[in-house]
Amino acid sequence: MKDKLLFESVERELNRQRSNIELIASENFVSEEVLELAGSVLTNKYAEGYPAKRYYGGCQFVDEVEELARKRICEIYGAEHANVQPHSGAQANTAVYLALLQHGDKVLGMSLADGGHLTHGHPLNFSGINYEFYSYGVSKETETIDYEEYKKKVEEIKPKLVVAGASAYSRIIDFEFMAKVAHDNGALFMVDMAHIAGLVAAGVHPSPFPYADIVTTTTHKTLRGPRGGVIMCKKEFAADIDRAVFPGMQGGPLMHIIAAKAQCFYEVQQPEFKEYAKQIIKNAKAMEKVFKEEGFRLVAGGTDNHLLLVDVKASCGISGKKAQRLLDEINITANKNAIPFDTEKPFKASGIRIGTPAMTTKGFKEEDFEEVARIIAYRLKNEETDEIKEECLKRVAKLTEKVTMYSNIKYI
Repeated sequence: MKDKLLFESVERELNRQRSNIELIASENFVSEEVLELAGSVLTNKYAEGYPAKRYYGGCQFVDEVEELARKRICEIYGAEHANVQPHSGAQANTAVYLALLQHGDKVLGMSLADGGHLTHGHPLNFSGINYEFYSYGVSKETETIDYEEYKKKVEEIKPKLVVAGASAYSRIIDFEFMAKVAHDNGALFMVDMAHIAGLVAAGVHPSPFPYADIVTTTTHKTLRGPRGGVIMCKKEFAADIDRAVFPGMQGGPLMHIIAAKAQCFYEVQQPEFKEYAKQIIKNAKAMEKVFKEEGFRLVAGGTDNHLLLVDVKASCGISGKKAQRLLDEINITANKNAIPFDTEKPFKASGIRIGTPAMTTKGFKEEDFEEVARIIAYRLKNEETDEIKEECLKRVAKLTEKVTMYSNIKYI
């Protein structure tokens, strides 16, 4: 028996995804094969434990699936061990802390205000509640990581763990330097590469793997897989990590999602994925060029990866919250975002975060993203009139009509 109201809501979301320009930096469009597996019969199977060491019978075939996922992601990154069971990136980070730390241990992570993530020590997050977190951040002059300040903090604080990685940082992170400082001061070095995982896999962004003890990631975002998390580590940490995930943090893994992860990793191993990742960066640079031409201030002066942080307060005299609404009204989806040294509250913010992965998946090239940037500039720099709104909607429709996705799918 189908819930008509529920399915109608899902269909409206499908139509939104078809017709909108999706610029959320942490979102993407998965393949139809990933969708199929995420909704497969594997959702019926309980499989607590690990392959060949389950607490339930009948796991011989889901064991094959999980082994495929673990093998493939280790091949992609050259990792010694992988745990593909975490339900999210946040839970992957939770498991690492559980495996490596005692309650109250000192940890150093990137400040959320400067581009870090909630799980890197925000005081309202489990990480900031359970551990003694300290923060490093960016220089006021360059808006890039202040590596000298970072070094001083590691030397003074002597943390047990250093966390690198970000959710709103547009420049390359010097993993080699950060790891050396951490290790020289007796700290373990962990990288949360959730945002850049696909770029690293394709070899278009420096890899943390030669330097990090532990690496976590989500499987959506630039990896273009289902929503979920993964932990990779050196062999010496494997048993502790696995024990922290199960039974430490989770019970039965989501075998349908692990199958979808395995499919995602298969797609990452294909030659086309590298071209896709290259195009993500080309498209971000194309937007950077137009925004600069239009007089917009970009945090850190631009981008090396898949995202841009645009200071709309300085550029247009409006808040990130208002900019997000104005873009929503013309079928462009972005998100308000705090910028370093922001004077606005986080829910209002002075910036918007823009990412290129999702529309690159749909087939947008540089000229398309240049036009998107021009539409954004036109909408945000001018008065809020019906005429401008209608003109922008027409320009957006002209772009989205060029590409199709999920055309044979009724519901997703």
